[in-house]
Amino acid sequence: MDIESVFTAIAVGFEVVGAAVMVVGFIMAVVLGIRSLSRGEGAHAAYTALRTTLGAAILLGLEVLVAADLVRTITSKPSLEDALILGIIVIIRTILSISIQIEIDGVAPWRRALLTNGGQLLGQAVARDRDAAARAAAPPDPSARPS
Repeated sequence: MDIESVFTAIAVGFEVVGAAVMVVGFIMAVVLGIRSLSRGEGAHAAYTALRTTLGAAILLGLEVLVAADLVRTITSKPSLEDALILGIIVIIRTILSISIQIEIDGVAPWRRALLTNGGQLLGQAVARDRDAAARAAAPPDPSARPS
């Protein structure tokens, strides 16, 4: 087994992980949206949870797929055509990532003070859901007055 076939297998592994991240992220998005609805947070909150989580999963999956393309290209026999194809793929995926990031945050990525990647967005979505579930499960505060 030569080194090129090892790195080809690694690239395929990255591609599988990237696709799996998107599939698992879709399932997470649906679950978080349903949980939001079941807590009575309304359709808008459920839609926001679904949209944000799905966008984050796609964003993270695209990042992993770019890594797969990089591994595949740098470990194959280099050619100008391969470099051009990689450049086009990276540009397309970067434009998709920026578009998704703008949809999630409502602001262009370069206008945010802190950079956030897809994994952080997924973590934030799960944390928001956990916090909302804890608030819904907590007994009502008897000292709080209804508005």
